[in-house]
Amino acid sequence: MSDITSRTSNDPLTDRVSHPGYPRSNGYDARWTVENQMGPHALWLLEWLAPALGLDTLSPGSRVLDLGCGRAMTSIFLAKEYDVQVTAADLWVKPDENAARIAEAGVADRVLPVFAEAHDLPFGEGGFDAIVSVDAYQYFGTDDLYLPTLTRLLKPGGRIGVVVPALREEIDGAEPPEHLKPYWEPGFWSFHTAAWWRRHWTRSGAVEVETADWLEDGWRDWLRWCEVVAEEHTDEFHIRMAGQCAEMLRLDQGGTLGFVRVVGRRP
Repeated sequence: MSDITSRTSNDPLTDRVSHPGYPRSNGYDARWTVENQMGPHALWLLEWLAPALGLDTLSPGSRVLDLGCGRAMTSIFLAKEYDVQVTAADLWVKPDENAARIAEAGVADRVLPVFAEAHDLPFGEGGFDAIVSVDAYQYFGTDDLYLPTLTRLLKPGGRIGVVVPALREEIDGAEPPEHLKPYWEPGFWSFHTAAWWRRHWTRSGAVEVETADWLEDGWRDWLRWCEVVAEEHTDEFHIRMAGQCAEMLRLDQGGTLGFVRVVGRRP
């Protein structure tokens, strides 16, 4: 079992990814976070979400659904930092792969990896105390009908919290900003503002929205992380994608792109 919560000594990468705003995330091995990333730094984003979601108020053993968990970094973090039971659900990463990572992290007794598509979740109603989704909810959650089907999995009074790539202001028309056109992908149209998400969730009637806000200077963290991944990752695909993302964020300078967190409570 490797100790992923030990900071690697004499490694410049450790200092590069140390963040004063996210002390819990700083405790995780920097190379482990680089190797298992699938986009923006998921642990930073989860740590930003945590106080709004009230993770510290959950009782030990509370059940949490980590929806779109990727390589289960966030699931491992939830188990280690908050002593909760986590269902790590993902469509793109096989449960066997995540199971090995979870066991290596020493939390196989608290994290269960499952294969699941967001519209076909094999869980009973009212089974979770909280639902978390980091850098995934935008792929399925813009559907007007989606949130009520998801929040039925929450106990009454339970909370759902997500962090998503987002827009500072909604884009009018059918074209992205000129400076972003070389980098724009169709999936970016799922990015929206904090106000859009607040209205979207409120209209659903499924939750009482408690938080919907923009991460000030979140683009700087995103850029910093992309630069680290482009330089430190060993896989050519990740190096290329992170490099392109860094170029885009340097051009944008936070004028368009960043992050939003949204938290809602099931009545």
